[in-house]
Amino acid sequence: MSENERPPRPERDEGLAVRERPKTQKPRLYKVLLHNDDFTTQEFVVHLLMEVFRKDFTEATAIMLHVHTKGVGVAGVYTRDVAETKLEVATKLAREAGMPLQLTLEAE
Repeated sequence: MSENERPPRPERDEGLAVRERPKTQKPRLYKVLLHNDDFTTQEFVVHLLMEVFRKDFTEATAIMLHVHTKGVGVAGVYTRDVAETKLEVATKLAREAGMPLQLTLEAE
């Protein structure tokens, strides 16, 4: 055996300093909430849910009816950045259409 080679050691793991990896935390999720009002049309809310929140017609209609009857409903649940972006886009589209629709974020 040459000087550079070491004999195999069965106790290889002994004495090794092993650093624990910190556990990766899942990002906090946020609900984008739609609030009912007396001026925003139901058709516009369905359109918004389909365009911005990528809901199909049936799901968008169900969410719109829930908001209409309960006063508030969840448009979608996303990470903070995505939720904020969707809220801003939806609010901008509502204002451009002359609708006072209010959307808010709520941590899940």
